[in-house]
Amino acid sequence: MEKELELPILPTTVIGSYPRPKWLREAIRLHKNGKISDEELKEAFDDAVIAVLRDHQVAGVDIPTDGEMRRDEMVEYFAERLKGFKFYGPVRVWGTAYYRKPSVVSKIEYTTPLIVDEFKFTKNASYSPHIKITITGPYTIAEWSYNEYYKTKQDLVFDLAKIINIELKKLVEAGATFIQVDEPALPTHAEEVEWAVDAINEAVKGINVKVGVHICYGDYSRVLPYTDKLLVDQFALEFANRNFEDLVLLKRFNFDKELGFGVVDVHNRRVESPEEVASAIRKALEYVPPDKLFINPDCGLKLLPRNIAFQKLVNMVAGTKIVREELKRKGYISTSLKPLVSR
Repeated sequence: MEKELELPILPTTVIGSYPRPKWLREAIRLHKNGKISDEELKEAFDDAVIAVLRDHQVAGVDIPTDGEMRRDEMVEYFAERLKGFKFYGPVRVWGTAYYRKPSVVSKIEYTTPLIVDEFKFTKNASYSPHIKITITGPYTIAEWSYNEYYKTKQDLVFDLAKIINIELKKLVEAGATFIQVDEPALPTHAEEVEWAVDAINEAVKGINVKVGVHICYGDYSRVLPYTDKLLVDQFALEFANRNFEDLVLLKRFNFDKELGFGVVDVHNRRVESPEEVASAIRKALEYVPPDKLFINPDCGLKLLPRNIAFQKLVNMVAGTKIVREELKRKGYISTSLKPLVSR
């Protein structure tokens, strides 16, 4: 095991997003109204990343993120930075939640790095040498956009995959050791999963660091048959919101990759106790060996109040430590960020 990639058994991490501080939301509002400059807004974003990293550090998270402080939404952020997208206006997602749904109006082109600079800033500011960088996957970007240019969605997805592959290679050059491709839309259309998996493989081709895929909606039984075919090391999945009932699917489909185990519910403001977290981890260990189990929330924490998101992380880490001690008595001490799959 390479020493610099070593982690304690049951490494704790987050999926990606974290609540924006109130003062950052105010700075964004002021910037939109022309009251503060681009440079002042950048400083606010940078300060917010440092605040998020501090929350993660105090909570005891082994592998932090930047909380996606700079991203309003997981698709529009990338669509804004790629040539070929156009925005017409907000679309209602649910209730009073809206997002600016992009439309593809010409061939998608990569003109400048998408998230390399924000990764470099986080890497330099982080308390941990191990940080996770997240990027929305090609299938989800296409599924959550209008297509007014490509003959088929498949053509659009594969063009996006090639572009994402360019970005991932730049992230590795910048020192990334753990990249997560977010594909919540992957289970949406059963008849498309097979070629969508091929597209994700195109996106991660030649990426020789730890790569995970995150899925948090839909029917896992549409995706889990492809776990061997999908060339990622880890599947980070929602379980807490499903009362952990989908753990049985891991056995049904002979799952043998790493599992990023969703152990706290991001859709519920009730804070799980450390004992509840420990109990859930013990359930997961019935299906996944300790050295292939990472512990995380179900999904991004951005929609929760910050104090609740923080306490959920505190209790997630505390519950993990309970089981970690139990595993130490059985000889399990550490695991690694080393990639498990050849790409």
